[in-house]
Amino acid sequence: MNTVQLNAEMLRSMSVIAEDETLLKRAVKYLHKLVAEKQADDAEMTRDEFFSRVDEGREQIRRGEGIKMLPGESLEDFLKRVG
Repeated sequence: MNTVQLNAEMLRSMSVIAEDETLLKRAVKYLHKLVAEKQADDAEMTRDEFFSRVDEGREQIRRGEGIKMLPGESLEDFLKRVG
């Protein structure tokens, strides 16, 4: 199912419970829960956001602002140093 079909299905389902306040309250409560989960996921980004961050990283490296691991440095030590 694509987004348009999913939206139509959701609206059809909502019309079935539209007259029942208890069911509507449950639906709204669940939707709030889904929204909170979506907002809590910081790792999610759009394709454009991802490539924008990659471009910014490349620009920082070009300006000499990149951070490099030291020879023989473990990843754990590197993350402690830059974190």
